[in-house]
Amino acid sequence: MRYLLLILITLLCAGVVSAQNTADVPDEPLFFDDFTYSAAGDEVFTERGWIVRSAEGWPGVPGATWDTEAVSIVDDPDDEDNRLVQMVSSTDGTAENTVQTQFCQARKFLEGTYAARVHFSDAPRIGLDGDSIVQTFYTISPLEFDLDPDYSELDFEYLPNGGWGFRDHVFFTTTWETFRPEPNWLADNISEYDQSSYEGWHVLVMQVTDSAVRYYVDGELFAFHTGEFVPEVAMSINFNLWFVNGGLVNSAEPREYVEYVDWVFHAAGMALRPEAVETRVTALREAGTYYVDTVPAPDPALESPCNF
Repeated sequence: MRYLLLILITLLCAGVVSAQNTADVPDEPLFFDDFTYSAAGDEVFTERGWIVRSAEGWPGVPGATWDTEAVSIVDDPDDEDNRLVQMVSSTDGTAENTVQTQFCQARKFLEGTYAARVHFSDAPRIGLDGDSIVQTFYTISPLEFDLDPDYSELDFEYLPNGGWGFRDHVFFTTTWETFRPEPNWLADNISEYDQSSYEGWHVLVMQVTDSAVRYYVDGELFAFHTGEFVPEVAMSINFNLWFVNGGLVNSAEPREYVEYVDWVFHAAGMALRPEAVETRVTALREAGTYYVDTVPAPDPALESPCNF
């Protein structure tokens, strides 16, 4: 039933987006990064608005370290001419030896099309399997106060070992109205999920308008959210890799989990179809254009914390 509904929604929306391809899309404000850097600490990487998280705090295991050294730029093993962002999060089952990772772009994005090519893993790179780990691509604004109605967040989240009431792999898309943090947790959001494995490379796309959010995975419509959950304020673009509090395996054996990001894209104010996004990204890369940012920052610029 869910997939029939999604197909119907796609058909209903076709008249809005069917003409949007690379031949007739205007020169909208664009953000694109192919991550062709020498390192995550590269001066150019930070000059272009990227922040590697070091701030303590939520989400994840209380007391864990957000380690800037665990985010790096590496060669693509499948393409000698390509580079990837690599996030490595690790644990030995204790908070003091748990490392989590995150990197963030400036907070200046709202309506438009967001996309990224991301690699998820079903098992750790080293060590025993079983920790509840969250692998993500998401956008977010700061929570100004508990249950702030202007809070905005859009999530792709993959939990290969389950969590949040699931015992095995589960993939979520979630659109948030607001929340109240722990210890008095309260979430006001809407989600869709699938309990299939999502190991491997995926192109994740979000179309955001003033009335709806559509999530696509590898070109297929996955979720459609409307109403109060649609974002209202500018957000940052983020990727992180973290452990669910209470979800660590009771073992002292060290283990490492890895998430890779190939590229990230945002076309401001345009609801581009997934195939149009991939066509544009391919054209940019073939032209040797590895970075574009013509998305204007608010005036005055918004604070862009990388701590959430």
